[in-house]
Amino acid sequence: MNSIYNSKLIFSDERKHRIMRHLLFWGIWGFYFSMIRFLNPIMLSNTGHFDFFLKSIVEGFINLLPQLFLAYPLLYFILPRYVFNGKYIKAFGWFIVFLFLCFSVNVCLLIYIPRYLPTYFPRELKLFEGKSLMDKLTLAYLSSLQGAITGAAIAGGFKMVKHYYLKDMRNQQLQRENTESQLQLLKAQVHPHFLFNTLNNIYSQTQVESPKGSKMIMGLSDILRYILYEGQKPLVPLKQELLMITEYINLEKLRYGNKLDVHVLTPDSAEDLYIAPLILIPFVENCFKHGTSNMLQNPWINLIVELKDNLLVMKLMNGKAPLNGNIRKNPGIGINNVRQRLDLLYKDKHDLQIREEDEVFVVDLKIELVRIKNQDLANPTQTQPNIAYA
Repeated sequence: MNSIYNSKLIFSDERKHRIMRHLLFWGIWGFYFSMIRFLNPIMLSNTGHFDFFLKSIVEGFINLLPQLFLAYPLLYFILPRYVFNGKYIKAFGWFIVFLFLCFSVNVCLLIYIPRYLPTYFPRELKLFEGKSLMDKLTLAYLSSLQGAITGAAIAGGFKMVKHYYLKDMRNQQLQRENTESQLQLLKAQVHPHFLFNTLNNIYSQTQVESPKGSKMIMGLSDILRYILYEGQKPLVPLKQELLMITEYINLEKLRYGNKLDVHVLTPDSAEDLYIAPLILIPFVENCFKHGTSNMLQNPWINLIVELKDNLLVMKLMNGKAPLNGNIRKNPGIGINNVRQRLDLLYKDKHDLQIREEDEVFVVDLKIELVRIKNQDLANPTQTQPNIAYA
């Protein structure tokens, strides 16, 4: 039980654990800083005794404050935005900026606080006594080196350990998910060729007797082929995924006839962009399953997919039957599954907003896609970690 709690305290992102983790770190580091000040050999040699312990604690924690201006930008800006994304030169540049900020705050404390709290900072007051402003600044910046970089380095080290531990856990979870998906896929692929051959036979029989039915069978065959074969791959071309969605919508349009009002806008070119297969189709399927199928009059769907460099922006809206009172249906299994897949495959690289209004269901999705050049297609798995672990 204690090991589970300790693991949560170190790695959990829950608010209470994060607060406790930070308080524990700064408490230990501040106490260490205070003990160094308390056990000062110069004080012992000059006075024959160490300084007052509580006074050293107050001084130590006040001197700790400037380190916050380096540690927290490092933890929540430099590391996640630059270091973890391999932008080391920019990370170093920002580190120098915040290091100078940290030193500047510390200089202000060292120069001005002893004037107002001489009892607590007699050493600093004596150090700067009779010095010019330039000499004070020089001494203050030199003394600012004490502990600031060390404290930020220790905090950053904990952050990196946590980041790579969680990354490894996500990797293991993704492998388990892939294994389970492959098992389910194997169960569904008992006789895929038999299924396709049967569909082709039915298609041949219905070409003359029912052209509309044969067209639906051919569309279904294409969709099943994509799900069974392309769905196993870690990545597929975006244009192939969008084509499958278009075929699915066309199949539904045949079923609804002229009753369904559909507007679909997809990019003409999506060269070199790849996406995890079957990540978009559940949203479209949900429109027909829970939206248009329940509308007696004027069912409609509006799908817009845009590309902004590597960013895919999808806006999907569909009409739905008015809600009864304040009742809200829980999301379906398909939507919950795709949420989990997005969290696994595009961690911190996607934004999904779903809102349900009285007569409209809206999905706003943004995904940062990966671009693979032709020469990289021989080994596409090299790009997979960049997708799965943001």
